Amino acid sequence: MSAATPIQRSVDEVTGGRRGRRLLLDPWLLLATLGLIGCSLVVLKGATRHDIPGSPLYYVERQAGYAVVGLLLMALIARFDYSRLREFKLPIYGALIGLNLLVLGLGSVARGSRRWISLPFFQFQPSELGKVLLVVALSAFVVDRARRLHERETTARMMLLALGPAALVMIQPDLGTALVYVTLALCVLFVAGTSGRQLWGLIGMFAVATVLVLVAAPAVGVHVLKPYQVERLTGFVNPSHDPRNATYQVNQSLIAIGSGQKTGRGVAHATQTGLNFLPEHHTDFVFSVVGETFGFAGAALVLSLYALLIWRTLRIVTLAKNLFGALIAGGILAMLMFQIFVNVGMTIGIMPITGVTLPLMSFGGASYLTTFLALGLLQSIHVQGRIAQGSKGRALVLS
Repeated sequence: MSAATPIQRSVDEVTGGRRGRRLLLDPWLLLATLGLIGCSLVVLKGATRHDIPGSPLYYVERQAGYAVVGLLLMALIARFDYSRLREFKLPIYGALIGLNLLVLGLGSVARGSRRWISLPFFQFQPSELGKVLLVVALSAFVVDRARRLHERETTARMMLLALGPAALVMIQPDLGTALVYVTLALCVLFVAGTSGRQLWGLIGMFAVATVLVLVAAPAVGVHVLKPYQVERLTGFVNPSHDPRNATYQVNQSLIAIGSGQKTGRGVAHATQTGLNFLPEHHTDFVFSVVGETFGFAGAALVLSLYALLIWRTLRIVTLAKNLFGALIAGGILAMLMFQIFVNVGMTIGIMPITGVTLPLMSFGGASYLTTFLALGLLQSIHVQGRIAQGSKGRALVLS
């Protein structure tokens, strides 16, 4: 018989040495995850039934497959002591940079963007995996300088570590994910206890950089953003201008959500989705499909599940047994909240269109598995925290 791993021995101590491997998972986080998976499959089944001729369940079957693999991945990571990842911060950060460089050289081009590497079963998007890699690497670097967090040098180093991969993602181009990288870095610094003056200074610098990119640089003939990105931002700021019909997607989304009213129009009568007026209805605008098909009731259910997901992530931040775990959970919290707010916001016209997907709802192998990787880390932090506290409080025991 092989020797028990440290985590298994710790769990045996907590559970009184009873037979069988037992893992203390967060039941509410698991419930939110399963609920969003179910909602995604139901929404995709109605929205994509006519997208692939002769295969009405094409997207549903693949999404279900991603969910099964993702749940297994989450369960495996939950059994792993996340603290050991701190030892591999340099290889993790190197993988983050290397993968984003690789996609620039070998990635396939689609709609003017080079973001994906073609694999046998799905399109791998390194920038998606990079979100979790960046959170883990930054958290480890911050812990190494925990006693020097008040220094400006520490803050500058951490932001430069995030801006490097963010710049590589911008080149692909993927503005939405680049913004996620910057947001992750700010949140990790905030959770670590960086002074408010330094954080506000960073926010002010990004505000100035935004003005330079959108106003000053184009005025002198330097164009940092792609034309379609500028059109989207211009259409958001000044909808009446509507350059090249850039607000078409938002207008169709608003029509879809508004027509759903209280309980929705149902799959058969969801004309914006069924007649393909609503673009990208299985990815970027999946929340619009929820609003049209299931109305306010469906949208409220989905948002409630996200609220549960965010609440439990916040709880795990406070439960973490060490600073490294709290920083990882805080970074994942920022990743989830940013994506949810931006995606839902762009479907109702309060945020510009950036191509940010809705976690666990939008179709996509890379984004789906990345989210499960993040959830697995959250469960690992929860398990280790419960073990450190002697398994106090409610927990789900899996045999």
